[in-house]
Amino acid sequence: MGGAKTKRMPRAVREQQMLDAAVRVFGQRGYMAASMDEIAELAGVSKPLVYLYLNSKEDLFTACIRREATALTKAVRLGVRTDLPADRRLWDGLRAFFAHTAEHPDAWSVLHLQARTHGEPFATEVAAMRKEIVAFVTGLVAVAAREAHRDPDLPEHEVAGLAEALVGAAESLAAWANTTPGVTARQAATTLMNFAWSGLGNLMQGTSWTPPAEPTGEAACGA
Repeated sequence: MGGAKTKRMPRAVREQQMLDAAVRVFGQRGYMAASMDEIAELAGVSKPLVYLYLNSKEDLFTACIRREATALTKAVRLGVRTDLPADRRLWDGLRAFFAHTAEHPDAWSVLHLQARTHGEPFATEVAAMRKEIVAFVTGLVAVAAREAHRDPDLPEHEVAGLAEALVGAAESLAAWANTTPGVTARQAATTLMNFAWSGLGNLMQGTSWTPPAEPTGEAACGA
């Protein structure tokens, strides 16, 4: 009697296993030090099969960036209910961001560190993800600002800079939280919320800090 036939794993499932292994190796070892042999072994496949599915180390790394960028942006979007008040929307978005990056530290290392330090085309992939998140945050804040100011035509560029600053702060804080023992995703989100909402809250109320006037005339020449 012949032995039982081994059921072939669908290509899509096998490819996800390869990407899982690659994210882990790239995230922990870095792009340059990552070995295709180690990735194949961790995925439980042969190295030729990795090349057959994903062509090259560069293509494999690009596929990892795209998958993890999509997962992060999806997590942030799904974490926000747009029918809630502005502060709750921001809080939920931050909490979703920090929860996802904490649960997937290797993926965050790939996106935040590895992809940005190895040039094109990797940096472009991450820039596209960041642009999408900034646009999403800008939209959230702009809607709230329009409601607070009772001005439906308030342009998004009025709050775009705040969104850029907020996303940049979230990225840096996530990198710190993931390498600092004892810091939870909720604590990281709370820290940034306390830091950001004092300014955003004032914006919602129509008040903001104004820089002092620039010196003019002789005073400017003597500055």
